[in-house]
Amino acid sequence: MCGAKAGGPDASSAKPGETTIQGSVTQNGHPVTGYVRLLDSTGEFTAEVPTSATGQFRFYAAEGTWTVRALVPGATADRTVVAQKGGLAEVAIAV
Repeated sequence: MCGAKAGGPDASSAKPGETTIQGSVTQNGHPVTGYVRLLDSTGEFTAEVPTSATGQFRFYAAEGTWTVRALVPGATADRTVVAQKGGLAEVAIAV
């Protein structure tokens, strides 16, 4: 179960009580546009969103261990995240 919204998310606009994974993607210290995928603990594709113009992304997901994969021109990077029920997990991905 996952929903996602593209745009410039910040902690203040996360839905209270929702399990949220959000963050930003940078390349050489600058925000980069591209896509971010959410993979479950077995590596199965769950969702994908485009990053905002400022490299930000957000997923609403179930609690558990997830892989967040950034896909930008010429680069890919994975980060493992543990989402707690009703919590906010912040992820910074440098590619």
